[in-house]
Amino acid sequence: MKHITEPARQIDVIHETDVLVVGSGPGGLAAALGAARAGVDVALVERFGCFGGNITAVGVEGFAWYRHQNTVDTEGVGREFEDRAKAEGAATPEPQSQSHALDAEGFKVVADKLVEEAGITPMLHRAFAAPVMNGDEIRGIITESKAGREAILAKRVIDATGDADVAHRAGAPTKKTPREDMQAASVMFSMSGVDRSRFIDAVKADPQTYKDWESGEWSVETTGKEDRMFSPFLRKPFEKAMDSGIIPHNLTTIAGTWGAIYDTGDLTYLNLVHLPECDGTDPDSMTANEIEGRRQAMMAVEALRRYQPGCEGAKLRNFGMTIGIRDTRKILAVYDMTGADVRGEGRFDDSVGIFPEFIDGYGILILPTTGRYFQLPYRTLVPKGVRNLLVAGRSTGGDQVSHAATRNMMCCTVTGQGAGVAAAVSIKHNLPFDRMDIGLVQAELRRQGVRLH
Repeated sequence: MKHITEPARQIDVIHETDVLVVGSGPGGLAAALGAARAGVDVALVERFGCFGGNITAVGVEGFAWYRHQNTVDTEGVGREFEDRAKAEGAATPEPQSQSHALDAEGFKVVADKLVEEAGITPMLHRAFAAPVMNGDEIRGIITESKAGREAILAKRVIDATGDADVAHRAGAPTKKTPREDMQAASVMFSMSGVDRSRFIDAVKADPQTYKDWESGEWSVETTGKEDRMFSPFLRKPFEKAMDSGIIPHNLTTIAGTWGAIYDTGDLTYLNLVHLPECDGTDPDSMTANEIEGRRQAMMAVEALRRYQPGCEGAKLRNFGMTIGIRDTRKILAVYDMTGADVRGEGRFDDSVGIFPEFIDGYGILILPTTGRYFQLPYRTLVPKGVRNLLVAGRSTGGDQVSHAATRNMMCCTVTGQGAGVAAAVSIKHNLPFDRMDIGLVQAELRRQGVRLH
């Protein structure tokens, strides 16, 4: 491989802050709000032109689709996302649960308002390029944008990139799931022109359950109760499309869930295209799968037009701004969560929040209908080997099965708010992250409405 040597250069420091959050998905947005509401200066860096990440950039609107009558759910800023979206007309009842789907476009405005109200410095259209290090201590980051390279300095940094980009490049030990074992990526899209009444009548006439997710391509481990529960699942139109030649017979993975349907004829967050071996840290892999995913999505649209009642006059409305990634790097944390923790109601003295027993991934599907929940420990946010850094969202420490729980968006808000509050407490009391007074963190989290136990 050829190489070039980049000449040394001075980079302007454009901003200094107490807490710098890198990435504004559910974890990053929650982290920024948690820190700002705890009384420190916060800057929020995002590579796209909107906050919200998986909600807005990818278009996964089903924020709490796991919630049922007996779910003991998280509390805190994640529930606030849902409540604010409902109050501002940016949400609609979700078809399979006691929750609301967040309108991906409307939530962009909701997120803007939350950031502005909290006094957070918004820094959109800046991609993380490198950490600013002093030995093993992170002092900020360098970003790349239309303005070139710029430096942002901070007393504490929170990595909410989803891929542990900051932690990895700062030298913290991380692990990445082998490509052949990664959870499939999704191309999210929406359609318009759907006849809502005909569509719903067809769903009621042939109701699907979570057991129907199982096929020759994948098996689904449940507790049994999920096998009888309604799921907004579609496979039959695509099987018919294969028989008629619209979809090649090798594409047996085109199937999945529809999200919300509006009186206006919009059918949103269609999660029908699943792309195995898509590595979200490899731009070549992302390029190939973005293109392939859109190709498959258009086959799915045509299949629905021909074989799903109510979709005869429908068309593609939009794709998400980027592909949805579930699984790449995770840090090796001070404490890595385990499958036993999320399946066995794990309890921790340093809890920063709770999440219901909802596991979705690696062939496991458990819905929280029995009141069971686990706690998330502060130690799972703390990477080894780098000072002044916390990690929030889906790249916190854990094994494969725990990741199938903690990667979910609402859980990312729990680790995000926990990280943000911990960063603020760290600054106010001059405490390093590895010697945190967890009582102070928990007291502020309670003040912010978080359920810890």
